Amino acid sequence: MEAIIFIGIQASGKSSYYKERYFSSHVRISLDQLRTRYRENLFLNVCLKSQLSFVIDNTNPTRAERVKYIKAAKAANYSITGIYFRSIAEECLIRNSKRAAPVPDIGILSTVKKLERPNMEEGFDNLKYVQMSETGYVIEDWKNAI
Repeated sequence: MEAIIFIGIQASGKSSYYKERYFSSHVRISLDQLRTRYRENLFLNVCLKSQLSFVIDNTNPTRAERVKYIKAAKAANYSITGIYFRSIAEECLIRNSKRAAPVPDIGILSTVKKLERPNMEEGFDNLKYVQMSETGYVIEDWKNAI
């Protein structure tokens, strides 16, 4: 069983990456889709109890926001992978403006300000970098340097 936690600002490619890489193997848990933390928690608990692999497809910008998923997954004996979406705010703002339902710019800029790079000490078993490119996604092993 695997828990994957996405970390990155809005319009950095998280949901598209999920669809490309994990759609057929992992349940998607997303506040954009579920709308409330109550529903999110119910859905997370169903995945944990039924031992389904899942992806947390939210911005998860701070350690404090990631810890609840990590603790719950660890307690259920899941392997936990963090995927940090490298991005440039200006590029995300442009991509966001082309969405059918764009996030207000202030929302993206606010997430940029509070974004904390993950680290292994948070409880991850594995960390990866992902970055959008013109030809798709570039995936790299974690390095402590940017």
